[in-house]
Amino acid sequence: MFIAVIKPLVVNITILFSLIFNANLFFPFRRKMVLTWKQKMMYGVVASFTALLCMMYPIQPLAKTNFDFRMIVILVTTLYIGKMAGLLCTFTVVIARFIIGGPFAYAGATVSVFAYVVGILFRSSFFNVKRKMLYGLMIVFIYLILYIATIIYAVPPLSWRFYIIYFAFFIAMFLALIYVIERLIQFNEQFDDMIYVDKLATVSEMAASFAHEIRNPLTTVRGFVQFLSKDTTDENVKKFAPVILEELDRTNQIITEYLTLAKPTSFQRQKVNIDDVLHTSVHLLSPLGAMMNVSLQLYTEGKSDVYGNEHYLKQALLNVMKNGMEAIEYGGLVTIHKTVDEKEKQVIITIRDTGKGMTEEQLKNIGLPYYTTKSKGTGLGSMITARLIRQMDGTITYESQPNVGTTVTITLPLYEGD
Repeated sequence: MFIAVIKPLVVNITILFSLIFNANLFFPFRRKMVLTWKQKMMYGVVASFTALLCMMYPIQPLAKTNFDFRMIVILVTTLYIGKMAGLLCTFTVVIARFIIGGPFAYAGATVSVFAYVVGILFRSSFFNVKRKMLYGLMIVFIYLILYIATIIYAVPPLSWRFYIIYFAFFIAMFLALIYVIERLIQFNEQFDDMIYVDKLATVSEMAASFAHEIRNPLTTVRGFVQFLSKDTTDENVKKFAPVILEELDRTNQIITEYLTLAKPTSFQRQKVNIDDVLHTSVHLLSPLGAMMNVSLQLYTEGKSDVYGNEHYLKQALLNVMKNGMEAIEYGGLVTIHKTVDEKEKQVIITIRDTGKGMTEEQLKNIGLPYYTTKSKGTGLGSMITARLIRQMDGTITYESQPNVGTTVTITLPLYEGD
C-alpha cells in the first residue's frame, strides 16, 4: 500500500515544482506583484493545466475516489496571484471533476471550492505577515479541517495509514511551495538590485567624467546673462533673460543630481528624530504647496528615532513629497503618515498623493536612470532617493493607480540605542 500511495504523490510533487519554476521563468515573482489582466489569466491557465495534470495521477484508495494535490494548486494560486487566477483554476478543476464523475464527484468539487475560499479569506493578511511559513501552516490546518470534515461526511472510512501519509505529504508540499516561492522572490529582488547597481555605476561614471566640466561654462553664461539684462533697454533681452536663467538653474540642478550619484555618499549614521525631520520637511514645502494649491497633512503616531543620517534622510523625504505635489495638476492633497512597528523594529512612513497616478508599466521603471513621468524631469531624483534609503538599510516601495494617486512606503530601522 505504501508504494501505491507514494508513486502518484511523487508525480504530483514533480508537477507542482514544475509549475513554480516555469511560472517564475515567464513572470518572475515579486513581493508585491502588479499584474495585468492578461498576466493574471496566464497564471490562471498555467495553474489550471497543473491542477489537471495532478488529477491525471490520483491516489485511488477506494473505487472512483481521487486524492491528489490539485487543492494545493488552488490555494497557492489564490494566495499569491489573486482571486481571478484562483477562480479560473477552481472552475477548471470543478468541471474536470464532474467530467471524471463517480459517486464522490460532489465531494471532490466541494474540497476544491473550499481551497479557493480559504485562499481568498487569508490572502490579504498572508501578504502582510513576515513569518509566512508559520502563517501558511495555520492556513493549511484550517483548510484541512474543512477537507477532513467533507471526507468524513461524504466518503466511506479509509485506512488511517493512508490518511497519515496523504495529509503529511499535503502539509509538507504546501509549506515547501511557500518556501520555494519566497526564496525565488528573494533571488529576483537580488537580481533586480544587481541590475540597479549596474545602471547606477554607468550613470556615476558619466557624472564623474563631464559634470564638473559643464558647470564652469554654465556659471560664466549665467553671469553674462545677468549682466546684459541689468541695464539693457532691449525688450527681448528683458523678456527672455529670466527664461534663460531658469533653464540654466535647471541644468545646474541636473548636474548636482549627477554629482550626488557619482559620489560614494558614505555618511555617518546616528540617532535621528524622524518626527522633527518630517515636520521640517513639511514646513519647507508648505509655501510651494500654497503656490500649487496642494495641501500637506502630517500624521504621526508616537515619538520615535531612526538609525540614519538626518541630512540625507531629509533630502530623500523632500524628493518624495515634492514628486507627489508635482503629480497633482489642479489642486489636491499629500498626506504623510508615520507609524512604528515595534515587532519588526522599524518606522514606516507612508506618503500618499491625489495626483494623476502611474500605470503598471511606469511603476516598473520608477528609480531607473533617465526615466521620469514629468515633462522636465530626469528620473535622477527618484534614483537618488532609492539609493539613500537603501544606504540607511531602509526600503522604498511604490503603489499607484491612474487618476487616483500614488502611495510611497518607506521603512527605516528603529534606533535601539541608549
